[in-house]
Amino acid sequence: MNQNRRDREPFFFPRWANSIRPHLTAAAVLAPVYLGALLYLAFAPGTSAVGYGPAQPVPYSHALHAGELGLDCRYCHNGVESGAAATLPATSICMNCHSSIRTGSGLLKPVRDGFESGLPLAWMRVHDLPDYAYFHHAAHVVRGVGCESCHGRIDRMEVVSQTEGLHMAWCLECHRDPDPRLRPRGSATFMGYVPAQDQAVLGPRLRAAGDIEPSTDCSTCHR
Repeated sequence: MNQNRRDREPFFFPRWANSIRPHLTAAAVLAPVYLGALLYLAFAPGTSAVGYGPAQPVPYSHALHAGELGLDCRYCHNGVESGAAATLPATSICMNCHSSIRTGSGLLKPVRDGFESGLPLAWMRVHDLPDYAYFHHAAHVVRGVGCESCHGRIDRMEVVSQTEGLHMAWCLECHRDPDPRLRPRGSATFMGYVPAQDQAVLGPRLRAAGDIEPSTDCSTCHR
């Protein structure tokens, strides 16, 4: 009789749900561990490529060119004020100088060969965002966000390496509070920039003058 009564009682879950209870228990225990490991992998320096500095086909010294000689970033990366990509220099740009400077250097042979053949140098990308993240260089540079804010003191690097993790949280921090990173627009490519007045005063003034209101909408970077 009791068995028949249990058979007539309504069930909120089907009987087969009993078989998955051990799996649910295991999932409840393992989920925090999995989430912690995922967060570690997402933010660990090794994962974010901080310090990554691959060897290039030509040992180009930014410390010499951008630092000692004071070469402007825009001379080689001439798309940085007009497009999404900063662009890499063509061999013709290198040869503007090296057709008459250090013309016999063995280190510059790949440049000369590329110029003669018309084949570009196979530069190794250092700062490489995931395909699902969209970044527009010109949108930042023309509003006064300095190159060194993302790339560090390039003018001191013999071999360029990544200095920031380029995480979404890092980007959002700037979008939510851009004032500390804003400069007069003509100073965006200047390395070692020091504001002429207190940044706490200058930043808000530049943001208001440029009508700078960075979006934090997902579709801004994920398109």
